[in-house]
Amino acid sequence: MDNNKDFFEQLAGVKAENEDMEAELVRASKVSAIAQGEEAIVTTKNGFADVGFDDAEGHLLIDVYHNTETITIESAIAGVESEDLDISITPESVIIKGTRNRKDKVHKNDFLHQECFWGKFSRSIILPQEIDPDTAQASLKDGVLKIVLPKIHRGQGKKIKVKLD
Repeated sequence: MDNNKDFFEQLAGVKAENEDMEAELVRASKVSAIAQGEEAIVTTKNGFADVGFDDAEGHLLIDVYHNTETITIESAIAGVESEDLDISITPESVIIKGTRNRKDKVHKNDFLHQECFWGKFSRSIILPQEIDPDTAQASLKDGVLKIVLPKIHRGQGKKIKVKLD
């Protein structure tokens, strides 16, 4: 097993022990946070660097599908009110931003297990085909955001008949 480790270290051009790598991760996290004007809180658990930023932004999971007339984007965003959503649409892209607020305040030390993301989230989607942003529609039902984007069919030919005069 050490041979595999040595091989990958040589391949990556790195020769460092776990402690050195962890120290470098912690240092890089602090430098990144300071560069962004944030206060970095770094703790170590089970040999891994755990960096906490209060202003972290979550990544929104989406489904995108289409038919001949529309492109549809769906996302499960339970716990988000419609007034907490900001959707920007251009002919080539969609940007979804929002905030999921926890109704009950829970102290960090009281969590036994935490997987849900609370706070700001965003997602940018580059569309595979031009759409008409003026006729796009968005709805929120049962915690599912659905955005329907009508496709623009440019460049499609049209057959015409020639009249004889």
